Amino acid sequence: MLRPHLPRPGISLPTLNLTHFSTLSISPPQPPPPLPHRRLHTTLYLTLIRLYLSTNNPTRAALAFRSMLSHSLLPSFPSFAFLLSQFAAAGAVSSALEAYRCMISSGYSPNVFVNNVIIQCLCKLGLLDHAIGVIHSGGEVDGVGYNSLIWGFSRVGMVDQGFGVLGLMVKRGVRFDCVTRNVLVTGLCREGQIGFARWVLDNLVDGDDNDDIVGCIALVDGFCKAGDVDGAMMVVREMEARGLEPDVVTYNAVVDGLCSSGRWGEAESMLDDMKGRVGNEVGGDERCNVITYTTLIGWYCKRGEMEKAWSLYKDMVMKGILPDVVTYSAIVNGLCKGGRLDDAVLLFREMEDMETQPNHVTYTTLIDSLFKAGGVLGALMFLGQMVARGHLLDVVLCTSLVDGLFKAGKCKEAEDMFCSLPKYDVIPNHVTYSALIDGRCKLGDMTGAQSALEEMEEKRISPNVVTYSSIISGYMKERKVEQGLGIMRQMTTKNIYPNCITYGALIDGSFRAGKQDVALELYDGMKMRSLNENNYIVDAVVNSLRRNGKISDAEKFCQDMISRGIQLDCVNYTSLMDGYFKIGDASTALRVGQEAKEKGLEYDSVALNVLINGLSKLKDNDPHADHDVIKQMNVDADCGTYNTMISIYCKDGKIDRALELWVDMKRNRVLPNTITCNILITGLCKFGKIEEVVNILSEGSALGFCPSSTIHREVLAAASKSKRAEKILQMHQMLLKLGLKEDEKSYNTLVGALCGVSMTRKAASVLEDMKRRGISADTITYNALMRGYCKGSHLMKALATYSEMLAHGVSPNIATYNTLLCGFCAAGWMQKAAKIVDEMEMRGFARNATTYDILISGYAKVNDKKESMRLYCEMVILGFIPRTSTYNALIHEFTREGMMRQASELMNEMQSREVAANSSTYDILISGWFKLSNQTDLHKHLQKSHRKEAKRLFKHMNEKGLVPCETTLSFMSCSLARPGKKADARRLLNQIYRNKETV
Repeated sequence: MLRPHLPRPGISLPTLNLTHFSTLSISPPQPPPPLPHRRLHTTLYLTLIRLYLSTNNPTRAALAFRSMLSHSLLPSFPSFAFLLSQFAAAGAVSSALEAYRCMISSGYSPNVFVNNVIIQCLCKLGLLDHAIGVIHSGGEVDGVGYNSLIWGFSRVGMVDQGFGVLGLMVKRGVRFDCVTRNVLVTGLCREGQIGFARWVLDNLVDGDDNDDIVGCIALVDGFCKAGDVDGAMMVVREMEARGLEPDVVTYNAVVDGLCSSGRWGEAESMLDDMKGRVGNEVGGDERCNVITYTTLIGWYCKRGEMEKAWSLYKDMVMKGILPDVVTYSAIVNGLCKGGRLDDAVLLFREMEDMETQPNHVTYTTLIDSLFKAGGVLGALMFLGQMVARGHLLDVVLCTSLVDGLFKAGKCKEAEDMFCSLPKYDVIPNHVTYSALIDGRCKLGDMTGAQSALEEMEEKRISPNVVTYSSIISGYMKERKVEQGLGIMRQMTTKNIYPNCITYGALIDGSFRAGKQDVALELYDGMKMRSLNENNYIVDAVVNSLRRNGKISDAEKFCQDMISRGIQLDCVNYTSLMDGYFKIGDASTALRVGQEAKEKGLEYDSVALNVLINGLSKLKDNDPHADHDVIKQMNVDADCGTYNTMISIYCKDGKIDRALELWVDMKRNRVLPNTITCNILITGLCKFGKIEEVVNILSEGSALGFCPSSTIHREVLAAASKSKRAEKILQMHQMLLKLGLKEDEKSYNTLVGALCGVSMTRKAASVLEDMKRRGISADTITYNALMRGYCKGSHLMKALATYSEMLAHGVSPNIATYNTLLCGFCAAGWMQKAAKIVDEMEMRGFARNATTYDILISGYAKVNDKKESMRLYCEMVILGFIPRTSTYNALIHEFTREGMMRQASELMNEMQSREVAANSSTYDILISGWFKLSNQTDLHKHLQKSHRKEAKRLFKHMNEKGLVPCETTLSFMSCSLARPGKKADARRLLNQIYRNKETV
């Protein structure tokens, strides 16, 4: 907006044109009612309009006004003036201007009251040129109108123009008053011109009693906002000396200023002084109002002093001062920042019980905090409630939603939320884009992150250091150091300089990528910029030293950081502790752990895992040693601690120790939870301890444990090891009794378990039982049954099941066809397999990597080398990576034909595609080279060369820890044995690999 200037004498002023202020067009005029009824109809309309305005419904009032005009009903001048003032008072400024236009077009001349109102409306809309036009149009305007114009200039930061209006008032003989002075003082204070404001307050007088409290309050507030609380206190003392007793508004301003300056003791003293003075001496009913308490409560919450905030909250309630939405929002924010989300939600409920409606700030605080704490369902519940109550989404809340959904793993929802911003009329800012970029980087979608950065630049939204740090962190996690350094150079060219977080990501990523020189160079560059280390950088350096076996140097580095004033966190101590455990120095590891506890650091799940895992490797003979050491270190062994220990023992195969801990936790009155039962049952199932599983399930049911579909699958897999259908069905029935839901998923698991041990007849009967119970079989059910038939070589039954599946309207998927292909290819029925491929493609399914693996292996099995290689080339061209078994089949084909060079090339191609070779790969190649070397007509030089290649592969196999088969050992025995020592050589090889398996 151009800054309007007061007109100079002799210059024409803009004429006032208000036709464009009408927001809705007036309907075409209707035939007027008969003359006797016109006055009655006009009165009825005016009454209706007044009723709407009195009930705070200006929109309906405006519609009624337009309807009145459309019927050619015109109110009298007093009625016009009244409507004009009422529309303006209700905030319906556009409707007030429309009424003014109609009044002028009806031939009425505005009086001083109407002109004052219209000037105020124009100033509210910021149309200051038009407001000046009203004053210079020749109409009557008194001091009220001029004061409104001065206020209009002051509110848009143009208080200097307000003094021009003051000069015009004096020139025209319009008397200014204390309101004029107060408006100018307020405007000057808002612009930070406190000294000039004080001069105006003291010198702009007009002979009357100029002791006005409003101007003093504005000056006090101005001093406080400028950070000069002492100046504000001096004004308060001057007020008292002049007999102007400061009211609660004055004291509130001073209290807020004291809190802003950190002068808490003085703020509390002033609150006590207010309780004793305000109201008693002034004659008011309130000693301190809700704003006073809310100001102090808000500051206490920002400082994290929640006990003091609660104390003030209780004090205000005891004194009958009801908290408002701002008070509640401040406390909710403090509780959320302190991690007390449960208390925050309880206070939110209390807020509703007190009939105080939460506002946008309250909801945003709770939703953002719940997302950050992982409470996704709670956050979405409050979001739904907020929308249902009519609160609009703004950029702050939308940013919290994008960030929270990404962190909760709901990436699609986060992307959808960002794409929906235009629907909510929300324009994303740099913080929103930073949340989007950070989420994409954590997913490894660096292309998407770069695209978002380019979109920001296209929309002229400037990225900040947080945005660039997120992208750098994403590249460094993928060990793309050059790209990360490129982004840092890009940001510095735009005068955005990296901070500690940026350097932390670069240093850590460089260390992890093995580029220590780059990391150290970055560290020196950070120090040159006078940036201090943070805990993240400390951990990056410690981890690098730890990985290189320099754990002592890592601790020295940490001690140096402590001497520089950096407080190590739990992550830093955990890295040190893990390093000492890994080199077998348990005593030092425990000392480091004890030091962390003495400094008041709480162990997180990672620290507990390191501690327990380290102890479990050192205390094999004593089942309670870990628990005793943890007690000595003052770590409370709660359910989470036991779960961690049980999980470690189950992973290490120490099932007996895990069961002892189950007993131990109940002995120590630590109640096992669902996680405990799941961990222990999964571990027992892994090692086939089905009887112990039954015991844990029985005990768990008494604790309220209800088996999940995952536990159902694990238990049935363990029961399948008995190869007895009765055992599988027995465990299934037991889990149903313990609360497992009898649905499609549970039946699919049962059918899959039975088919997995080739009990297809029982599986088919389960399928029939499903149908009798009204549970529909789905694609997974039929796929499992077909897999069982194919495994048992009942291929025609598998095809019959496929036909039944189609007849029942169940759609097959790619896994269906791969299952059938696997069965027919294993049997060598490649013509049938080709027909299945045709059927699959006819139904719109494209071949995937598994399809190609099956077909290649099938054609290789029937010695169709040409077709298998054609399929292999087609597979690679499409971007699929063959499995190890596929390569093995092809290699076997070439070795069988004595084409060892081609077989070796396939081996090299495996390695280039990062497909790991297994024992079978090496066995096939070693046997092939030995067989080729044993040909009688082969030159001795070539025989020796082929055996050398076989020995090289054998050595490579040994280095990888792979165990050869009997054929490979036989060939190697012949190769290594001297005459008469063949048996000894073979025993030596057997001993080597027996030791290897033990390790």
